[in-house]
Amino acid sequence: MLDHIISVKDGLPNKQRLLCDFILENHQDLGLWTVKELAEHAEVGTTTILRLVKVLGYDSFFDLKKEFHHVQKDYSDKWEYVQKSFGSQEENQQYKTLSTVWQEGVNLLDKSLNPQLVENFSVAMDLIANATRINLLGLRPYKAVAIYLELLIEEFHSKTRQLSNDSESMIDRILQFEKDEVIILFAFTPYTQRTIDAASVAHQKGIPMIVITDHLSCPIASYSSVILKVEPSKEHFTIIPIIALVEAMVIELGKRNSKTSIKKIRTLVDTLKEKKIIVSEDVKGKGNYC
Repeated sequence: MLDHIISVKDGLPNKQRLLCDFILENHQDLGLWTVKELAEHAEVGTTTILRLVKVLGYDSFFDLKKEFHHVQKDYSDKWEYVQKSFGSQEENQQYKTLSTVWQEGVNLLDKSLNPQLVENFSVAMDLIANATRINLLGLRPYKAVAIYLELLIEEFHSKTRQLSNDSESMIDRILQFEKDEVIILFAFTPYTQRTIDAASVAHQKGIPMIVITDHLSCPIASYSSVILKVEPSKEHFTIIPIIALVEAMVIELGKRNSKTSIKKIRTLVDTLKEKKIIVSEDVKGKGNYC
């Protein structure tokens, strides 16, 4: 249903499109609301809701709500005991900062890991594993994540192309993509125009696109082959869920290519040791590259 809303919303009248964006961002609450309550929260009229219900192929708002009953939010405070455990340290600001940031990271990881992400992760990995080349694009702070992903993949998979280092010429390079390649884009608020432009050109060329984002309503959602959404923090800037997702992608790709990936990593480690680029200790757990 979320994929369907993403695919149709750009062709709808303005109020219905705004309502679609609101539903995408608040779908976990939809099963709890009446038509009137949704109208108040989304700041649209009830007639707009009923028209959208028909557009989406449902006879009534109740029928639409049933699609979302299984994804209602868990309003219990899972971190109540964690907060209590840090209570004795509240007076010390450095402990308070560390514990707050740490707790927020774990909370975001927990919220991000949902059935939709698990299902879409499998689809994304099929695209990546079958691609002749993996193209990566992340701008502003997400350039670092794109480069990190490239470095991890290239330890056992050489067919990557980094677009983040030269955004001036990325359109030229995207125009040279083949249809059996894939592009992974990091699109987080506030969105950059160059990311939107890159996605548009790749979409026009029919390139499979994996979008990693914090909102299903992001402006390139309709261009994507699959969306991997992670939970954004309302407390501070963090890339913890993105890093966890990236590392899961690398591990899964390594597993799918285990016959060659293990051999390549072992060759890499042996070469680095031989050239004394890394040091391997005899004591287990110290200086071990792997």
